[in-house]
Amino acid sequence: MKSDLSSDIIIVGGGLTGGLAALALSQSGFEVRVIEGQSPKTMNSSRFDGRTTAIAYASMRLFRRLGLWEAIADYAEPISDILVTDGKKQTRFSDGGLSSFHMHFDSHHLNSTLDTSTPLGWIVENQAIRRAIFAKMNKTDLIHLHAPAMRVSSNFGQDQTNAGTASVTLNDGTQLTAPLILAADGKKSPLRMEAGIRVNHWQYPQMGLVATVSHEVPHEGFAQEYFLPGGPFAILPMTDTKQTSTHFPHRSSLVWTEKKPIAHQIMSAKGAAFKTELTRRFGPYLGDLSVIGRAFSYPLSFHLSHEFAKPRLALLGDAARAIHPIAGQGFNLGVKDIAALNDVLVEARGVGLDIGHMSVLHQYQKWRRFDSTALALGTDILNKMFSNNLAPVRLLRDLGLGVVNTTTPLRKFFMRQAGADAGTLPSLMRP
Repeated sequence: MKSDLSSDIIIVGGGLTGGLAALALSQSGFEVRVIEGQSPKTMNSSRFDGRTTAIAYASMRLFRRLGLWEAIADYAEPISDILVTDGKKQTRFSDGGLSSFHMHFDSHHLNSTLDTSTPLGWIVENQAIRRAIFAKMNKTDLIHLHAPAMRVSSNFGQDQTNAGTASVTLNDGTQLTAPLILAADGKKSPLRMEAGIRVNHWQYPQMGLVATVSHEVPHEGFAQEYFLPGGPFAILPMTDTKQTSTHFPHRSSLVWTEKKPIAHQIMSAKGAAFKTELTRRFGPYLGDLSVIGRAFSYPLSFHLSHEFAKPRLALLGDAARAIHPIAGQGFNLGVKDIAALNDVLVEARGVGLDIGHMSVLHQYQKWRRFDSTALALGTDILNKMFSNNLAPVRLLRDLGLGVVNTTTPLRKFFMRQAGADAGTLPSLMRP
């Protein structure tokens, strides 16, 4: 067996959430060890992850304070406006179209309140974020990356011989010890299950389809979300591409929710058939379009952990909760987890407390679970309200969109929510 390696914090999971947490905590002076099952070379490959992420304007403040934004900015497309509309897809028997009721978020309206010129958010390719995180981690002395490496077992200091210390054993026999372990190991978090933390969980009768599309008309920073009977269809602005030999220069990312049987049919369609289904929902406003690369699909589910912490263990990101992508807030919830935990641990260390003790971690749980529960259940209700074609429900939701759009305080409230700028903000996310 190899010798023990100690640190202040062990993070299991080196993806976007785990890597970002390592950078935030190391900047606060904590020594961190990160365990990731795949190599950075594999994770930095363009084939590893073709998705994009919406970074809210409050989340961007954390990226900027960690020195990451400069490396990401060229790949980040600002969202100047968000248009939310109830719609019907085009079919052979109908031209489709949009409801006369809509909700329009304009960054100029928000900035009149914030006294800034900040966009509502940015759309960034996951590959660009991941590259920036790994590059920064490699230059940070307080971060030790174990990758590729697999966690074999964990001990949360339950026995008397290890009281006050948690440990993780890797597949090569290395044992890591620290006062605190962070679970950033995804929706099906093995650490969460090992700690006996229960979850409320259900599967949606929908799948998420993700694709990058090039189009002939510039998007001008508009993000659009159509509520269709199968689920929301979001068109998110991306940076232009210089590779115009086979595609148009302008790009958008699609996050497309559809009923499972239809989603399977769409994903099995090839070439022109796939483009036809896409165009029926996309509409003509950005001109002709083509799909770049391949489309991805994944089942949609909901889970919310009963607890966000146990002695010597705290959950981050998808390990704590997974919500419907209807509001594009999943990643931003994880960013706020990181910033909140950082504040709690810095304060505890400042007064000499044990950072892995439940009296400390309870503060993190209290801060993050209420916010997460409210947003998680809110997105679930929105999805159920908008993913159907019942006339009374359509009337109710259209009236709701109209009321929000014509009531300035309500519209600004929802813009702040979309910007992850609501509630008590951790220090890394404040203006």
